[in-house]
Amino acid sequence: MHLAINAYFWDRPDTGSGQYTRQLVAHLAEQAPDLQITLVYPQHHRPPTDPLASSCRRRAIPARPGRLAKVLFEQIAFPRAGRELGANLLHVPYWGSPLRSPIPTVVTVHDLIPLLLRNYRGGPLARLYTGLVAAAARGAQEIITDSHASKADIVAQLHLPAERVSAIHLAANDSFRPAPPTWRMDPAVAAKYNLPAEYILYLGGSDVRKNLVGLLHAYSYIGPAIGDQFPLVLAGRPPALTSPRFPNLRGLVAELEIGDWVHWTGFVDEADKPTLYRGAAVVVQLSRYEGFGLTPLEAMACGTPVVVSDRSSLPEVVGAAGFCLDPDDVQGVAGAIIACCIQDDLRADLRQRGLEQAGRFSWRRTAGQTLQVYRQALPMAL
Repeated sequence: MHLAINAYFWDRPDTGSGQYTRQLVAHLAEQAPDLQITLVYPQHHRPPTDPLASSCRRRAIPARPGRLAKVLFEQIAFPRAGRELGANLLHVPYWGSPLRSPIPTVVTVHDLIPLLLRNYRGGPLARLYTGLVAAAARGAQEIITDSHASKADIVAQLHLPAERVSAIHLAANDSFRPAPPTWRMDPAVAAKYNLPAEYILYLGGSDVRKNLVGLLHAYSYIGPAIGDQFPLVLAGRPPALTSPRFPNLRGLVAELEIGDWVHWTGFVDEADKPTLYRGAAVVVQLSRYEGFGLTPLEAMACGTPVVVSDRSSLPEVVGAAGFCLDPDDVQGVAGAIIACCIQDDLRADLRQRGLEQAGRFSWRRTAGQTLQVYRQALPMAL
């Protein structure tokens, strides 16, 4: 089989779609060396410089920058390139498959945030694009998504039969692994982000679905008790402007009088994330919606306890290896965080459970299950 992959996000490893594409391609080539893979990307993007397996090729095609050009690449240029390359199957690893294609198509829909969450629907052009890719996904031979929770959303919202949607979990990269017993925080990383000796960590965006408002309210019970020893580190940038999508977090910190114990790191380099996880007493994610929930999985893979909300895919990822709580029960969340910080036996138990749970997810398994979807789309070609 010759597989053409839309590599639009290949040069954006800081995005979920970029990471997914890179990891998937590497492990597909490892598991199916007879599978010919061509990465198709716009000419104005940086060419893939990562070492690729001998079964992988690159194809740059003319395309202009900009939003309209992106749509034209997805809808016209990419399927046309697939036909010219003689590909048997197309895979679009994000929600942007062509409405019409001369070649059978598999699309990965990581989540339905623009359909499910009002604050993320955008203006008329954004809603038009969402309608376009939703219609295109209905016409794909097979749909892949990251969790059973997202599969249920896709089946319900796109009105598709469940058998056409495959839930295939993601995994943490190999860099996310437990520290050796003698591990100490890298002083350079600690200085770079002004990290305290011990801390509670949130790593992610500050948009409203991430529910940092709930986390800050929970921390208002924690700070007066153990804030001097366990400040709250928010790994990322606070929103520059407030809006329905980006709440006024600095104002809320001041209102709750927890400013002495809350610290924003600013942008965190991908290479530094494992160190931040390993140095944390506990990682917290109280999101109201996640297509998968990679942050708690990465934390568990590093041996760090997690406290997450019981919404969407998060319980599916964490299982019984961490606290899964109602994000509106801020006192209950505060109690779980404090317990992880001060109870050594609990932290050791959660560390072991988390490592075992993270071990159930692997990119090798993800690639193997994806190959099975390709077989369903083209049963005679692979």
